[in-house]
Amino acid sequence: MPTRRTRAAGNQWESTEQRHFRCHVGEINYDVNIGGTQLRFRPLFSDCHLLTEQRGRSRRLTVDERKRQVPAMPVSLLWAVDVYGRVYSLSTAGQVWEQCRDAQMEFKRVTAAQRCCWGIACDNGVYLNVHASDLPVRCQEEAYENQRWNPVDGFSDRLLPSDRWQWSDVTGLQHQPLDGFRLPSVSWEWEGDWHADENLDGEPTEKGGWTYAIDFPATYTKDKKWNSCVRRKRWLRYRRYNVMDSWAKVPLPDPFSDISCGGWEISDEPRGRMSLWAVSLQGKVWFREGIDHHNPEGSSWEEMTLPGEVVQISCGPGDLVWAVLWEGQLIVREGVSRDCPKGTSWAVVDSPSPEVGATHVAVGINVVWALTKDNKVWFRRGVNSHNPCGSGWIGMVGEMLMINIGLNDQVFAVGREDRAVYFRQGVTSSELSGKTWRAVTVPRDGDRSHSKPSADAAPTDPPEARVPKVTSDSFISDLVSDREPATAPWGAAVPEEDLVLGEEEVRAPCAGAAISSSQSGGLGQWSNVDLEEAQGQRDQAGAPDQYGADQHPLWAWVSGGGCSVDSTCHVSRRRGLPHSGASLTCIPVLWTQSVWVKKGTMQWWRDWRPHKWTDVHFALEQFSGPEGDKDGILFIYYNFNEEKKVGFMSPLQGSSDVPVRLARCLYRMMEARLFNESPLLLFTFRLLLALLSDACCSSRGIQGPPSKQAVWSVTCKGDIFVSEPSPGLEAVPYPTPCDQMFWRQVGGHLRLVESNSVGVVWGIGYDHTAWVHTGGDGGGFSQGLASSTDNIYTQVDVKSVYIYENQRWNPVTGYTNRGLPTDRYMWSDASGLHECTKTNMKPPSAQWTWVSDWAIDYGVSGGTDRDGWQYAADFPASYHGYKTLKDFVRRRRWSRKSKLTTTGPWQEIPPISLIDVSLLPCAAPSGVDVVPLWAISNKGDVLCRLGVTALTPAGSSWLHVGTDQPFKSVSVGGASQVWAIAKDGSAFYRGSVSPQSPAGDCWYHIPSPARQKLKQVSVGRTSVFAVDENGNLWYRQGVTPSYPQGSSWEHISNNVRKVSAGPLDQVWIIADKVQGSLSLSCGTVCHRLGVQPVEPKGQSWDYGIGGGWDHITVRGNSTEPPRARLPSLTAPAPPAPPAARSAEVNGSAGEC
Repeated sequence: MPTRRTRAAGNQWESTEQRHFRCHVGEINYDVNIGGTQLRFRPLFSDCHLLTEQRGRSRRLTVDERKRQVPAMPVSLLWAVDVYGRVYSLSTAGQVWEQCRDAQMEFKRVTAAQRCCWGIACDNGVYLNVHASDLPVRCQEEAYENQRWNPVDGFSDRLLPSDRWQWSDVTGLQHQPLDGFRLPSVSWEWEGDWHADENLDGEPTEKGGWTYAIDFPATYTKDKKWNSCVRRKRWLRYRRYNVMDSWAKVPLPDPFSDISCGGWEISDEPRGRMSLWAVSLQGKVWFREGIDHHNPEGSSWEEMTLPGEVVQISCGPGDLVWAVLWEGQLIVREGVSRDCPKGTSWAVVDSPSPEVGATHVAVGINVVWALTKDNKVWFRRGVNSHNPCGSGWIGMVGEMLMINIGLNDQVFAVGREDRAVYFRQGVTSSELSGKTWRAVTVPRDGDRSHSKPSADAAPTDPPEARVPKVTSDSFISDLVSDREPATAPWGAAVPEEDLVLGEEEVRAPCAGAAISSSQSGGLGQWSNVDLEEAQGQRDQAGAPDQYGADQHPLWAWVSGGGCSVDSTCHVSRRRGLPHSGASLTCIPVLWTQSVWVKKGTMQWWRDWRPHKWTDVHFALEQFSGPEGDKDGILFIYYNFNEEKKVGFMSPLQGSSDVPVRLARCLYRMMEARLFNESPLLLFTFRLLLALLSDACCSSRGIQGPPSKQAVWSVTCKGDIFVSEPSPGLEAVPYPTPCDQMFWRQVGGHLRLVESNSVGVVWGIGYDHTAWVHTGGDGGGFSQGLASSTDNIYTQVDVKSVYIYENQRWNPVTGYTNRGLPTDRYMWSDASGLHECTKTNMKPPSAQWTWVSDWAIDYGVSGGTDRDGWQYAADFPASYHGYKTLKDFVRRRRWSRKSKLTTTGPWQEIPPISLIDVSLLPCAAPSGVDVVPLWAISNKGDVLCRLGVTALTPAGSSWLHVGTDQPFKSVSVGGASQVWAIAKDGSAFYRGSVSPQSPAGDCWYHIPSPARQKLKQVSVGRTSVFAVDENGNLWYRQGVTPSYPQGSSWEHISNNVRKVSAGPLDQVWIIADKVQGSLSLSCGTVCHRLGVQPVEPKGQSWDYGIGGGWDHITVRGNSTEPPRARLPSLTAPAPPAPPAARSAEVNGSAGEC
């Protein structure tokens, strides 16, 4: 027995018939707005694993072939206890129950994991059985010897009173002499004596193993220096767990009556950690601390507070923990997470049947099954790790004594009448309740029936599984079973959405609908007839029974926590358990089975307070069954206030009409305002996102490339989005709220985009390359769709990544990287809050690749010295490029270039690099043939593009416009008004610009607002708005056709990043620090309300979805709003539409 279990648990064979593929998916941030719910795919995608098994021929394998094939399959164990207290295990590759003969006592129950099994014996003690493996269970103990130098003795153990202990832990706070270490239990043994660790961070130290430092605590080095005043030595000793494949007793605070292990699949849980919950005879619940690979028996017990006395408890592989109270109610542990595996509180759930209390509960990853005192089986709907309480109970068929959930949410149970072990067939991620019960009729080792029959024995049919007596059936049985009843009062298929039961709406099993054996597809499945009578009729018909009455094993307990069963493989009615592949016991035919799993994170916009982007985790899973049918599922969950919130799960079955099914799921998702969709087999996230966006556009009747009136926006990651404006977007006084705008993504990668209503769209990349829109649709994430291949070109963008080297001056060594404890990191970002070194700094995402090495950047604002340093009095302060006597800190910026290659409907405009561009906002309809286009080069030169028309949007040539200083922003508005911002923050107006003189004749200097430096300007039809370097928005007063320079600046708002004035004088901004929630949102789209000819600066702000937006242009939206009709004096006044939200009047956009 120990030899077999060692082989089953320890040896891992890699099948030569399995091929593993791994691919990486790009990490551009994708933003999608679905029914007002904004989703962003963040740049954190894990690897995609594809497992494919080759197809075998439809024939029965020979004995030699089966023997060769068994080791290639993953092997796990199902544990059970019979009514005599004997413990057995059944391997998924075996044919018999094998008894644990090393047990010296009788057991009541067991709970298993893949590496070990816990049990409660008849003495109410807890015992642990760890499976032997090739890797021993070892634990490292360490202690530190500390010494200080003094002029008399040198280094000695004479420490200062304020120093740490002479023998301590790594922190120095705990006294740990070498003779104070003890073995946790008799199951451990020392491997050797204490020895000094002569390595420091992988490098050898001096012979004694000492490391040196200036003082306690500090950074230790292997080299002794002149100022090394202290030293320490690390001592190591290893202990080994020596009780393998046998039962070892674990100390207890009280006698226990129930036990359950799990928790190894909690999100981000360290590998090897496990949770163990137990119930004492007094009804108390205890939690075992410190169980992991290096300490399988744990360290201590901790008592949990309870709302009542508990009789039984169940812990799933994830974070589900349920228990049963003496009164028959159930309690659920909430707040279970990686940081708090014990949870925080209990929630009470009523019994499935109000008249009959619950006696037993079993939980898995996303399922909860329960038994009541009348042995009825119940299934809990809506359970997952984010909603552990579920939503309602569903009555299932069968009468069971106990039930247990294994891996993959597979279900095992012990029948009430025959005491047989049953397996729930058909449990999948999309059908968690399964289809039917199957008896596991495997003999025990030593049974007479398992011996080889004699040569003259007549051949007999395999024994059929016995099933418990059932007199009624429930609707869920018919829903998930394979049979097709011809006549039944509920025979019609019912959509699963119509079967959701609330907490108080529990539907009792249907009764009275008898189905014949021919209708039910055989007596092996549940039906509404008395199966004991049917069994007796079959026995009278001559069906032999190989087992005698005294040879059937009578089971008391079963545990499948360590049994890995493939849900797509059916159970043999002869014997054995299913597992992923053919075995000696069940499946004579091989089939192809493919599994595709992908995990990662993304961001989800919360449209309730606090409005912000929330990090959510998701897992996409797709698999194909034996008949080639495909199934997929998407899981989404997130954390809020350190608590997991409800995740969403949606299955997608079938593969013939994928777009239709996807669209249907999207409609359901949009109605619920949730992201809730499934992937397709082998589809990458780009194609999934393309289908998602295409289905959302189709549901809104949006097709093809963006219209000429489209509103364009760019995120801080360079992703491009467009929104088709509705006629009421600029309506007065009730415009369409901008948070109801639908944004769809356009392929490509840019820093800013500018457009006008003629259909000319220009963009500038991070490398200052100019691009013009080709009129196509697609590229980027949507490449591969048949409708997105025209006018798509390769686009390359280059972006510089910056880090800062910081130093502080001291009188001894001058400037050095040894700062004060309160200083910033010596290698950091611009803020100094995050450590960024040359080695750990990564490109912006996986789609970006480094194209240069780190180099000193001399182009920093404020100037540098010849070595690239900037000086200041302290961190942070105003830096300058020269050293003074008061400068005690300095910094130097390093840059490294990264490149991204994508595709999109953009064509490059060489050869001049640009930093800003502006097109004339034309009214609709427009009689403009040649579109005025102005730009600023990366050197600060002002340029005018000639020959730009709707047919030739790229234009023909550049015309240089002379200036006396570099410029950084330009905007052309109605009546060919051209405004620009110089590098020093002052504004300029270009005079005499006309179609006959497109470059004008001279610049007029416009004073900036007092003590402010402008950075961006936008000119509408008649209005001029500007943003300064402090985020203030200014409106230019007094602008008239006779005096276009205006008279003065009026402050409108603050916390503004970008502004865009359109052809209707509409004003849109990108605002930072938006209030109105518990947090501040940066990069929010805001719309100025109340803009009218009599009040061109508007009245208040309406804000849309916030977070991550960096640029917006509405200069193409010339759609006139519908005119408001005056109310009739005789007809009743219609109700006014709801006003758009406004929380600020001529105040801060950040206070929307």
